[in-house]
Amino acid sequence: MTSRSTPPSSGALGGDPRFTDLTPDECERLLARNHVGRIAFSHSNRVDIEPIGYVYEKGWLFGRTSPGTKLMALGHRPWVAFEIDEVRGPLDWESVVVHGSFRLLEPGGSEYDADLFARAIAMLRAVDPAMGTPQDAVPFRTAVYGVHVDEMTGRRARSDVREGS
Repeated sequence: MTSRSTPPSSGALGGDPRFTDLTPDECERLLARNHVGRIAFSHSNRVDIEPIGYVYEKGWLFGRTSPGTKLMALGHRPWVAFEIDEVRGPLDWESVVVHGSFRLLEPGGSEYDADLFARAIAMLRAVDPAMGTPQDAVPFRTAVYGVHVDEMTGRRARSDVREGS
Protein backbone atom coordinates (compact mmCIF):
# COMPACT_ATOMS: atom_id res chain seq x y z
CA MET A 1 0.00 0.00 0.00
CA THR A 2 1.36 3.40 -0.96
CA SER A 3 0.60 6.64 0.79
CA ARG A 4 -0.64 9.69 -1.04
CA SER A 5 0.80 13.10 -0.37
CA THR A 6 -2.10 14.94 -2.03
CA PRO A 7 -5.82 14.66 -1.47
CA PRO A 8 -7.69 12.56 -4.09
CA SER A 9 -9.20 15.68 -5.70
CA SER A 10 -5.79 17.31 -6.29
CA GLY A 11 -2.77 16.54 -8.40
CA ALA A 12 -3.40 14.99 -11.80
CA LEU A 13 -6.73 16.73 -12.23
CA GLY A 14 -5.19 20.17 -11.74
CA GLY A 15 -5.88 21.17 -8.12
CA ASP A 16 -8.79 21.23 -5.74
CA PRO A 17 -12.00 21.90 -7.64
CA ARG A 18 -14.35 24.77 -6.93
CA PHE A 19 -18.06 24.35 -7.60
CA THR A 20 -20.15 27.48 -8.13
CA ASP A 21 -23.57 28.47 -9.40
CA LEU A 22 -23.88 30.16 -12.78
CA THR A 23 -25.64 33.52 -12.95
CA PRO A 24 -28.80 33.77 -15.06
CA ASP A 25 -26.78 35.62 -17.75
CA GLU A 26 -24.13 32.87 -17.76
CA CYS A 27 -26.87 30.23 -18.10
CA GLU A 28 -28.40 32.08 -21.04
CA ARG A 29 -25.02 32.46 -22.77
CA LEU A 30 -24.32 28.73 -22.38
CA LEU A 31 -27.73 27.87 -23.82
CA ALA A 32 -27.30 30.33 -26.70
CA ARG A 33 -23.87 29.12 -27.83
CA ASN A 34 -24.87 25.44 -27.98
CA HIS A 35 -27.41 23.70 -30.20
CA VAL A 36 -27.61 20.10 -28.94
CA GLY A 37 -28.91 19.12 -25.52
CA ARG A 38 -30.97 16.45 -23.79
CA ILE A 39 -34.67 16.60 -23.07
CA ALA A 40 -36.25 14.44 -20.37
CA PHE A 41 -39.96 13.71 -20.27
CA SER A 42 -42.40 11.27 -18.72
CA HIS A 43 -43.67 8.48 -20.98
CA SER A 44 -45.88 5.66 -19.72
CA ASN A 45 -44.32 4.41 -16.49
CA ARG A 46 -40.81 5.81 -16.96
CA VAL A 47 -38.78 8.90 -17.78
CA ASP A 48 -37.16 9.08 -21.20
CA ILE A 49 -34.25 11.28 -22.17
CA GLU A 50 -33.27 12.07 -25.75
CA PRO A 51 -30.74 14.29 -27.46
CA ILE A 52 -32.31 17.15 -29.39
CA GLY A 53 -31.20 20.02 -31.56
CA TYR A 54 -32.40 23.41 -30.37
CA VAL A 55 -31.88 27.15 -30.41
CA TYR A 56 -32.35 29.42 -27.41
CA GLU A 57 -33.82 32.89 -27.34
CA LYS A 58 -35.33 34.97 -24.54
CA GLY A 59 -36.86 32.32 -22.33
CA TRP A 60 -37.62 29.76 -25.04
CA LEU A 61 -35.93 26.70 -26.49
CA PHE A 62 -37.05 26.09 -30.07
CA GLY A 63 -36.56 22.95 -32.13
CA ARG A 64 -38.14 20.57 -34.54
CA THR A 65 -38.74 16.87 -34.41
CA SER A 66 -40.48 14.04 -36.22
CA PRO A 67 -44.05 13.07 -35.43
CA GLY A 68 -44.11 10.04 -33.15
CA THR A 69 -44.06 8.72 -29.62
CA LYS A 70 -42.24 11.70 -28.08
CA LEU A 71 -44.85 14.14 -29.36
CA MET A 72 -47.70 11.91 -28.21
CA ALA A 73 -46.18 11.61 -24.74
CA LEU A 74 -45.54 15.36 -24.49
CA GLY A 75 -49.09 16.07 -25.64
CA HIS A 76 -50.33 14.36 -22.46
CA ARG A 77 -47.60 15.49 -20.04
CA PRO A 78 -45.91 18.65 -21.35
CA TRP A 79 -43.49 19.16 -18.43
CA VAL A 80 -39.86 18.60 -19.33
CA ALA A 81 -36.35 18.95 -18.05
CA PHE A 82 -33.59 19.95 -20.45
CA GLU A 83 -29.83 19.89 -19.92
CA ILE A 84 -26.83 21.26 -21.77
CA ASP A 85 -23.19 20.80 -20.78
CA GLU A 86 -19.80 22.07 -21.85
CA VAL A 87 -17.20 19.63 -20.56
CA ARG A 88 -13.48 20.30 -20.78
CA GLY A 89 -12.48 17.71 -18.16
CA PRO A 90 -13.76 15.70 -15.19
CA LEU A 91 -13.57 18.74 -12.90
CA ASP A 92 -13.81 21.48 -15.53
CA TRP A 93 -17.33 21.92 -16.85
CA GLU A 94 -20.47 24.06 -16.96
CA SER A 95 -24.01 22.75 -17.00
CA VAL A 96 -27.47 24.29 -17.26
CA VAL A 97 -30.75 22.58 -16.38
CA VAL A 98 -34.06 24.01 -17.55
CA HIS A 99 -37.48 23.00 -16.30
CA GLY A 100 -40.35 24.06 -18.49
CA SER A 101 -43.36 23.17 -20.55
CA PHE A 102 -43.35 21.78 -24.08
CA ARG A 103 -45.59 23.33 -26.69
CA LEU A 104 -46.16 22.25 -30.29
CA LEU A 105 -46.03 25.37 -32.46
CA GLU A 106 -48.11 25.99 -35.56
CA PRO A 107 -48.55 29.01 -37.82
CA GLY A 108 -52.31 29.29 -37.19
CA GLY A 109 -54.21 30.13 -34.06
CA SER A 110 -53.97 33.32 -32.06
CA GLU A 111 -51.69 36.22 -32.95
CA TYR A 112 -49.39 35.16 -30.10
CA ASP A 113 -49.20 31.58 -31.45
CA ALA A 114 -48.45 32.80 -34.98
CA ASP A 115 -45.76 35.18 -33.70
CA LEU A 116 -44.17 32.45 -31.57
CA PHE A 117 -44.11 30.07 -34.55
CA ALA A 118 -42.54 32.76 -36.78
CA ARG A 119 -39.95 33.50 -34.09
CA ALA A 120 -39.09 29.79 -33.82
CA ILE A 121 -38.71 29.42 -37.59
CA ALA A 122 -36.48 32.52 -37.79
CA MET A 123 -34.25 31.29 -34.97
CA LEU A 124 -34.00 27.76 -36.39
CA ARG A 125 -33.15 29.10 -39.87
CA ALA A 126 -30.47 31.35 -38.38
CA VAL A 127 -28.66 28.18 -37.28
CA ASP A 128 -29.67 26.03 -40.29
CA PRO A 129 -30.42 28.16 -43.36
CA ALA A 130 -31.25 25.00 -45.37
CA MET A 131 -34.20 24.18 -43.12
CA GLY A 132 -37.35 23.76 -45.20
CA THR A 133 -35.47 23.85 -48.51
CA PRO A 134 -34.58 20.96 -50.83
CA GLN A 135 -31.15 20.91 -49.12
CA ASP A 136 -32.71 20.29 -45.67
CA ALA A 137 -30.69 17.48 -44.03
CA VAL A 138 -33.69 16.36 -41.93
CA PRO A 139 -36.87 17.17 -43.91
CA PHE A 140 -38.82 14.55 -41.93
CA ARG A 141 -38.61 16.78 -38.84
CA THR A 142 -41.82 18.62 -39.58
CA ALA A 143 -43.05 19.38 -36.05
CA VAL A 144 -41.82 22.71 -34.68
CA TYR A 145 -41.88 23.07 -30.90
CA GLY A 146 -41.00 25.42 -28.11
CA VAL A 147 -40.09 24.78 -24.50
CA HIS A 148 -40.96 27.71 -22.29
CA VAL A 149 -38.24 28.16 -19.67
CA ASP A 150 -40.03 28.21 -16.32
CA GLU A 151 -36.90 27.62 -14.21
CA MET A 152 -33.20 27.64 -15.07
CA THR A 153 -30.20 26.75 -12.93
CA GLY A 154 -26.54 26.32 -13.73
CA ARG A 155 -23.41 24.96 -12.08
CA ARG A 156 -19.70 25.14 -12.82
CA ALA A 157 -16.68 23.12 -11.74
CA ARG A 158 -13.15 24.45 -12.11
CA SER A 159 -10.08 22.32 -11.42
CA ASP A 160 -7.53 25.10 -11.99
CA VAL A 161 -8.38 26.79 -8.69
CA ARG A 162 -5.27 27.23 -6.55
CA GLU A 163 -4.87 28.10 -2.89
CA GLY A 164 -5.63 31.78 -2.34
CA SER A 165 -7.46 32.37 -5.62
